[in-house]
Amino acid sequence: MEEVVQPKVYVRTCIVLLALLALMLALLALSWAIAYVDLGPFNLIVALAVAIAKAIVIALFFMHIKGSSRLLHFAAVAGIIWLLFLISLTLGDYISRGWVPLNH
Repeated sequence: MEEVVQPKVYVRTCIVLLALLALMLALLALSWAIAYVDLGPFNLIVALAVAIAKAIVIALFFMHIKGSSRLLHFAAVAGIIWLLFLISLTLGDYISRGWVPLNH
């Protein structure tokens, strides 16, 4: 026999999802506003911080990593480490291109 879910569970879930949606919209508005403000070299840093905050919210709540098993936490961390590894390889290639003289 299936367990009956109380309506208050659905109401709470709806409220939490609406709050998360409001948070995501606020972060989107912040990203948009940062694009029009001249912060000098800090534009990239602030934009990346907002993007990382959005990614964390999406991973924790919408991908259900928060409150899940340790195996899923391990998989998420392994994915982040793999991403950082690939970015470091790409940056290493990009940075080293100017070091080798080209023979024409």
